Amino acid sequence: MTYQETITYLFSKLPMYQRQGKSAFKKNLNNILALCEHSDNPQYKFKSIHIAGTNGKGSVSHILASVLQSAGYKTGLYTSPHLKDFRERIKINGEMISEKKVINYIRKNKNLFEKLQPSFFEMTVSLAFNYFAEEEVDIAVIEVGLGGRLDSTNIINPELSVITNISIDHTQFLGETLSEIAKEKAGIIKEKTPVVIGEYQEDIAHIFSETAFKKNAPVYFANKEYYTDYEMRTSDYKQILNIKKNNKPEYLNLKTDLFGTYQKKNIITALKSIEILSENFNISENHIYTGILNVKTNTNFKGRWQILAYNPLTIADTGHNNAGIKEVVEQIRKTQYKKLHFIYGTVNDKNIETILNLLPEDALYYFTKAQIPRALNENILFEKAKTFNLKGQTYSTVKEAFQAAKQNANKEDLIFIGGSTFIVAEVI
Repeated sequence: MTYQETITYLFSKLPMYQRQGKSAFKKNLNNILALCEHSDNPQYKFKSIHIAGTNGKGSVSHILASVLQSAGYKTGLYTSPHLKDFRERIKINGEMISEKKVINYIRKNKNLFEKLQPSFFEMTVSLAFNYFAEEEVDIAVIEVGLGGRLDSTNIINPELSVITNISIDHTQFLGETLSEIAKEKAGIIKEKTPVVIGEYQEDIAHIFSETAFKKNAPVYFANKEYYTDYEMRTSDYKQILNIKKNNKPEYLNLKTDLFGTYQKKNIITALKSIEILSENFNISENHIYTGILNVKTNTNFKGRWQILAYNPLTIADTGHNNAGIKEVVEQIRKTQYKKLHFIYGTVNDKNIETILNLLPEDALYYFTKAQIPRALNENILFEKAKTFNLKGQTYSTVKEAFQAAKQNANKEDLIFIGGSTFIVAEVI
């Protein structure tokens, strides 16, 4: 098999949630356990950190991986979804898994796949665990795909569990309320394993505390200890933060190459996580400063307030649920521009009315759809958007929408691309 044949097999033969939605979601861990048992349980052969949450888990994963790399550790990183290349999901020290490794794993296990009929995600998790074990990583940062309790990644025994925050998303799988969703995310909390909760949310904090108590797991709420009292953006769009811990200066002039102002929350979550990891790993203050400054350089992180061009300023961000869109819209409001051109598309299994209600009315919209089966038709999106006083035109492809925005925009304008990971992927 060539690499392209291998990828075609993965995308076409195996159920893939990102493309198909609910039909690809498995409600048990049987397949991933069988796949890993077949490979002599590689998930137990390396140390790991497990990260869940509605928003920010990808950013926290990359921040922690960058700091661990800066501290000299051979660091695996498993995240999802990918934007351009399947291999983005599986990295060691920022380098993607080789095409040859992917081909060999699929070829070796194809008969087992045909027998078990695992989902795309189950197969990918198994591939990642095998790769990290074979390469003998010092530690791997493992991002949850969906939820926590029943996620395929939830068969590891991590050094630390992290839950960034909880908001309404994937209700068809995780529940309709914050409490129901929190219980699913809390499913990654392990016996006697410390857990960091990024944001203290009063209505659901007890769920994490009670679960941790039952598991004899120390629990910490990061934003109860750490906060930022100062923020400045440099001319090259980096951020400088002054971080306090328990009202005392802890990290002054902490600079990061992550542009989004919402990254403050993720950095605070990462700092509390690093504090706990430092009990067993040699991580100095210099490693922390260097790692947080070079997250994108070290891990090749993309899609979070990513600047694609200047004159006009062109930005893409994968924030797509209510909480993510709120953060994006808030940062758009803080950005200087003359006119906003908003390229927007989404998937067909979300309650988009609540999201449309959050979008700025003063933008010119370019309603479009990504080239995946789950994409919401741009004409349906257009009609729904009209009821929220959002004005624009429809485009059958993201490419056409982007070209139209570039033609219409002046140098002082802002072009923003978002609403779905898949819209962003087709642009960058």
